Amino acid sequence: MLRMLPAVLSLTFACGAVAQDKPAAPAEKPPLYATTKVEGTDNVYVFRYGNHQAMFVVTSAGVIATDPIGYGRPQAVTTYIDEIKKVTDKPVKYLVYSHHHYDHIAGGQPFKDAGAKIIAHKRAKERLAAIKDPFTPLPDEVFDNKRVVRLGDTVLELTYHGPNHSDSTIAMRLPKERILFVVDVLPVGSVPGRGMIDFYPLEAEKSIESMLALDWDRLIPGHPGQPGGRLGTKDDVRAQLQFLRDASEAVKVAAREGKCWEPAEKEVTLPRYESWPGYKNNLPFVLRRYCGLWGRGF
Repeated sequence: MLRMLPAVLSLTFACGAVAQDKPAAPAEKPPLYATTKVEGTDNVYVFRYGNHQAMFVVTSAGVIATDPIGYGRPQAVTTYIDEIKKVTDKPVKYLVYSHHHYDHIAGGQPFKDAGAKIIAHKRAKERLAAIKDPFTPLPDEVFDNKRVVRLGDTVLELTYHGPNHSDSTIAMRLPKERILFVVDVLPVGSVPGRGMIDFYPLEAEKSIESMLALDWDRLIPGHPGQPGGRLGTKDDVRAQLQFLRDASEAVKVAAREGKCWEPAEKEVTLPRYESWPGYKNNLPFVLRRYCGLWGRGF
């Protein structure tokens, strides 16, 4: 029996090695859409369709909805409305555009047809009026720096903090619930990508600092936070701001060596952020935008 022990142990270790090397099962794919009530609130919901998110708030006098997220998929808008109806029989009184980019605010005509008043920053209306997308109704009401929406027992503060991800992005804050909804300029736990195309680098830093100064605890982003679709915190926003500053400084050095565009895009790395989702695919967009700033002056 003693002579057989090593063979038994060898077999045991071999089996263990096989089990250890077995690839993990792929992560379960989330459903196409979902509606989730924000924990700790009675009336704040996140509607997700694909990789886009919107917030809606149910009040005693009706619903405040945001961002139809219907670009190229009108079914998302009707699904959004149906999801609201599952929560309440009260009508949607307001639809608020976060900014003028179609991937978030296109397709809102069904909301308007149902009687919702559309609110946006004045620059969003100017942009949309120039582009004239037939599926994206113009705002009924615009504002410059601040607009307070009061509906039933709910207060929603809309504030403009200057150019950042776009020149029309607003922050939406629920003071009582201490929740902030901001789209694209504040990704949670991931590297920004194509959204850098019309990004305002220097102004964005001031804008983010201004949003950080608001009184809030949790952030609903326009795309699910990483990992796991989570909400964000002020620490997440500070981390995003530091990422932008680090990228800016690294590209500035390369630009002053005459390396913008291609050499900088190939050579500049930010190892500190390699573990962030989107690092490999999205970093080139970030580097190109900062090359525009430090290598071309725009």
